Amino acid sequence: MAGVDWLWILHPFLAVVLVYPLVGVVVRLAVQTRARRLQKQNLPVTVGRDHSDLGRWLAAAVVMVVLIALSVVIGTKVPVAEFQGGLGRAIQLLLVLVGTIVSLLALWRCKRPGLRLAFSLITWAGVLGLGAQPEVWRLSDNPLTPAFWQSHYWAGVGVTGLMLFSLGARAEILRDIRMRRMHVTANVLAALLFLTQGLTGTRDLLEIPLGWQKSTIYACDFHAKTCPSLDPNAQP
Repeated sequence: MAGVDWLWILHPFLAVVLVYPLVGVVVRLAVQTRARRLQKQNLPVTVGRDHSDLGRWLAAAVVMVVLIALSVVIGTKVPVAEFQGGLGRAIQLLLVLVGTIVSLLALWRCKRPGLRLAFSLITWAGVLGLGAQPEVWRLSDNPLTPAFWQSHYWAGVGVTGLMLFSLGARAEILRDIRMRRMHVTANVLAALLFLTQGLTGTRDLLEIPLGWQKSTIYACDFHAKTCPSLDPNAQP
């Protein structure tokens, strides 16, 4: 494997060793927090705080892992000399990436509700903006087609938005029962999306060839499921 191939598996590697273990811990703490609130179990008073704190780390980890994936795809899809838009577009995309990370850091630290809402939306907009680039492969952009709902990209964007909602509304979730219920609903959906991400991510990994294989693999007709013969003298 070449260096660029290792970069392409960085996203699934981080998801497996960082994001999904955090998901398991946060879900477990969420169940314990609810059980303690309903006085069904005698649990330590720290479970709620631990759930909230680790939830923040989970949200930040999800955003960063997605940004890493988008950056690698955009930056390595084609050789530098063939990069569409040249240096000007590369600088613009780099500024979007840096701005998204800065917005995430600001969201992590700021206290005012209006600023938290603004930075949540800015961070998500940055993810969407990078994801809209032509280098990023998406099964479909039409929500009326089945392929859209099978897309690893769109499910990832959706779960990122849900994580940013939980991060941005953390203070309100702690003190408002309506926001808490919305938080529970959003994160049940997020848990389902994480499950589908595990499936669609594995599927997509099987479809990504190594760098030295791409010229041959991409010459195939994926609809007809045929590939050109490597031997010009071979009989059809």
